[in-house]
Amino acid sequence: MTEAEAKELKVKEKQEVSTDAEQTRPGAVYTPDVDIFESEKELTLLADMPGVTSDTLTIDLRDDILTLTGEAESDDEKTEERLVVEYGVGKYYRQFTLSEVIDQEKITANLKDGVLRLVMPKVEKATPRKITVNAG
Repeated sequence: MTEAEAKELKVKEKQEVSTDAEQTRPGAVYTPDVDIFESEKELTLLADMPGVTSDTLTIDLRDDILTLTGEAESDDEKTEERLVVEYGVGKYYRQFTLSEVIDQEKITANLKDGVLRLVMPKVEKATPRKITVNAG
């Protein structure tokens, strides 16, 4: 691959969740793409969930499992004929296992323009610190 090709914007298709279990509700279920960043004090998770609103988003945390579920609904007018449909609507679902490093009581969430931002602070004992050495 040339350097110019590597710098081109590449579109990644939505990935539908594949599971051995049978769904109880009709419709597609997608896995949202995420980016996770770490600093000394926190982890930040960004999840791409276009079409999801705060009313259709659920963030559940139990037994150290963080579950994201959301639903993107079609805003098509019933009087319009579909010519091209590239945007798939449906449900989003993704789970993460949290370690003891995360202070689960202080997790915050913000949804803006189809991007969910979860800020997960680390517990005090997990943050790095310098220890002063006294001579004598």
